[in-house]
Amino acid sequence: MKISYSILEKKLRISFKDKVLLRQSLTHKSFDKDNNYEKIEFLGDRVLGLVIAKRLLEIYPEEKEGSLDKKFASLVNKKTCLEIAKKIELDKFILTFDFNKKKRNIEDKVIADSCEALIGSIYLDKGFQIVEKIILELWDNHIKKSVVTQIDAKTKLQELSLKKFKKLPTYKLISNTGPRHRPLFKVGVKLVDTKLFISEGKSKKDAEQNAAILCLKQLKIK
Repeated sequence: MKISYSILEKKLRISFKDKVLLRQSLTHKSFDKDNNYEKIEFLGDRVLGLVIAKRLLEIYPEEKEGSLDKKFASLVNKKTCLEIAKKIELDKFILTFDFNKKKRNIEDKVIADSCEALIGSIYLDKGFQIVEKIILELWDNHIKKSVVTQIDAKTKLQELSLKKFKKLPTYKLISNTGPRHRPLFKVGVKLVDTKLFISEGKSKKDAEQNAAILCLKQLKIK
């Protein structure tokens, strides 16, 4: 099985001067423990953050910092990076330990991390103007959707509880089960005069959000 990086370059409408850099940015440590994407991902994460923060300030010059921060977080998180990566079929170009298998199963986190590493490699090879152009093109629809900032369920429940009871919601970790690489958290949340609403998630944060969503739904608050 051979990877043709020229296909990816055509998708991005660029041609790398340093093909080794491009390959490294899409190489997981399970494939090559010395020459992999980890350090380039570190750079790419910062480049992505700078480009998105700059763009948000240009679009929303009158927006408050808190609102900008919510928009920014939703645009640079791993979920959005994964969506962008899948959009350009980045998983087809990632080197992992099972590279030679006909059917490869690449974790979502690896794909999202590779997206950030790719951004880092484009910056190193082409400079800021080119990487900024590519990021804004790939993130265009997500940036447009950021016009409306939805308050997450946990924040909404917190505001409700403070307004009604002058106290924060109480979250309780019920259990943490499953293997280390695929944990399952069960969390409960309650307000002053409600029962404990319990939900699950792949992380404690996700479980808390899901519990807050359930609580708001049961209390019939949109």
